[in-house]
Amino acid sequence: MTGTPTPPETGGTAPFTAEDYAARMRRAAEAADATGLAGLLIAPGPDLVWLTGYRPGETERLTLLVLRPGHDPVLVVPTLEAPDAAEAAGAPALTLRDWTDGKDPYEAAGSLLRGDGRYGISDNAWALHLLGLRERLPDVGQVALTRALPMLRAVKDSAELERLAAAGAAADAAYEEILKVPFAGRRESEVSADLADLLRRFGHAQVDFTIVASGPNGANPHHEAGKRVIERGDMVVLDFGGLKYGYGSDTSRTVHVGEPTDEERRVHDLVRAAQEAGFRAVGPGVACQEVDRAARAVIADAGYGEYFIHRTGHGIGVTTHEPPYMIEGEEQPLVPGMCFSVEPGIYLPGRFGVRIEDIVTVTKDGGRRLNNTSREMAVVG
Repeated sequence: MTGTPTPPETGGTAPFTAEDYAARMRRAAEAADATGLAGLLIAPGPDLVWLTGYRPGETERLTLLVLRPGHDPVLVVPTLEAPDAAEAAGAPALTLRDWTDGKDPYEAAGSLLRGDGRYGISDNAWALHLLGLRERLPDVGQVALTRALPMLRAVKDSAELERLAAAGAAADAAYEEILKVPFAGRRESEVSADLADLLRRFGHAQVDFTIVASGPNGANPHHEAGKRVIERGDMVVLDFGGLKYGYGSDTSRTVHVGEPTDEERRVHDLVRAAQEAGFRAVGPGVACQEVDRAARAVIADAGYGEYFIHRTGHGIGVTTHEPPYMIEGEEQPLVPGMCFSVEPGIYLPGRFGVRIEDIVTVTKDGGRRLNNTSREMAVVG
């Protein structure tokens, strides 16, 4: 399987340059040095895409970016994939070191590392490769990259914010259109397929999820759209997103098929108030947990605290889930350029659920929503 040498399509946005990727790699190496790490070991996945623009195909052969303070970045790559790696947008800032089948890839990688010290390694590195490196270099330690440098990709620059805003606007457009399709009498899976088609129509190159959770299924936050036929009287949670211009969208709205009951309106209004409280808590220097506390307090004070069963938010960028996380105990202060969801919910087992979610970015004096559709309950047919 060959790799994809360039990042996802960029449409009307300016592509990232070799200089952009070089700056990211330099910044990452400096961040590693500041935390006492000997360097970083970056496996294929979102970190490698963000740092180099290279997205290799999935393979058991070792590919590894080695970043060390004061050294040029080196990408260890199988010989048969070296031509694709050389075409990556960030390749001019890299030294390629290839290895051929039949040779020991861990010797090729290990010769780049110091004899001791600890390296941050991508969370999604294969255990096969991690264990191979440990066997080759028993004195070299490794620590999960998210634990060592959780904020590595968290603060977005203006070009990244432009992509995230475009992805959010496309998801908003898909929501406005899905309100026009029939719900009653159709399976969840059919409405889910409509949502996926709409995301693609509005420019998403990749659709990651289209949750359609009707009636009692709405009480399961990660329900997979299935064969249940949506009925009049159902509350329906819609949660959908993917990648546009290589950056993520993720939004949730809860609609009702026909007129809702007073209780359903009350619960929906409560979640809407909690979501607004979480958004209003956003600002530079505010600890991530304060966003969670603000949203959760509204729900708890109304007596529904036990039915809000997940964190208030997660970061988003080249993946739809990444640091920072809006959760109790996370004291990381918010910084302008951070982007994350604010998505409180109430889930009543066997009955219905409500979730409202926007992607928010931190500004110099507060926060800005990247999703701007109505948060009022929409009534659908």
